[in-house]
Amino acid sequence: MERSAQGFAGTGAPGAGPRVPAQPRAAERERGAADRGAADRGAADRDRGAPGTAAGGRTSCPDGGAAGVRGEHVHSETPFPGPRHLVQRSSVRGQILDALRTALVTGELSPGEVYSAPALGERFGVSATPVREAMQQLALEGAVEVVPNRGFRVIVRGTRELAELAEVRALIEVPVMLRLARTVPAERWAELRPFAEATVRAATSGCRATYAESDRAFHRAVLGLCGNDQLVSVAQDLHRRSQWPLVGGPVSHGRADLVADAAEHLTLLEALGAGDVDVVQALVRGHFAGARRGT
Repeated sequence: MERSAQGFAGTGAPGAGPRVPAQPRAAERERGAADRGAADRGAADRDRGAPGTAAGGRTSCPDGGAAGVRGEHVHSETPFPGPRHLVQRSSVRGQILDALRTALVTGELSPGEVYSAPALGERFGVSATPVREAMQQLALEGAVEVVPNRGFRVIVRGTRELAELAEVRALIEVPVMLRLARTVPAERWAELRPFAEATVRAATSGCRATYAESDRAFHRAVLGLCGNDQLVSVAQDLHRRSQWPLVGGPVSHGRADLVADAAEHLTLLEALGAGDVDVVQALVRGHFAGARRGT
């Protein structure tokens, strides 16, 4: 079913074979011979050090460019006045993408519903183009799928997919955190405390989207100490996917669940700083076990 704008939003000819290049006419052949003669004379001039030439057989130009031996001319161009619109458009696309990701986390974009780019654009007060570009990015991330001639359908997810995501995240993050607990000095972990405290504040507010963002920021800061940008990027993508709500209802996490989840971040950070590998392993595995249940 397609949403309307009053809610969140409604959402050549066949190629021939190889072509034979056209053959030059007689007049063209004569002009070609004349051009070759001129090129030969130009080469002789360069050998004699004629003015207007440079080493390597390239003609120097007043604007600092160089023309090839075939006789091209390089012309200076007037700079395009004013700011480039592409920067502003990219900014709009990024803002729309952030807004749509938030709507996914909060359940405002409902699983199974189809949303069209024009209707979403009307809601955001922009054209359909940046919305369509943002939705295409979400399609690459697996959040939505393209429905031809209609728009984008939010993917329906179940508990099995959530459990699979939690399992893969555990396979990546648990070994990394255990290694970091053994190698990273305590003072480095102390520097990450503001990230853990931010998750507590976000959880207390009860805003699911705010907590999701701070939760990813904390895990990104911890994993970032491993120095592997590719690993952090993959883990962040999996983390974001695991935050999308399940089908059958808006959000499975209540405020109390968020507060309990955030408290684990502070405990985990203390265990990492103390180098207590056993506690770190128990906390991280328990954290992902809860994620498998959607709590």
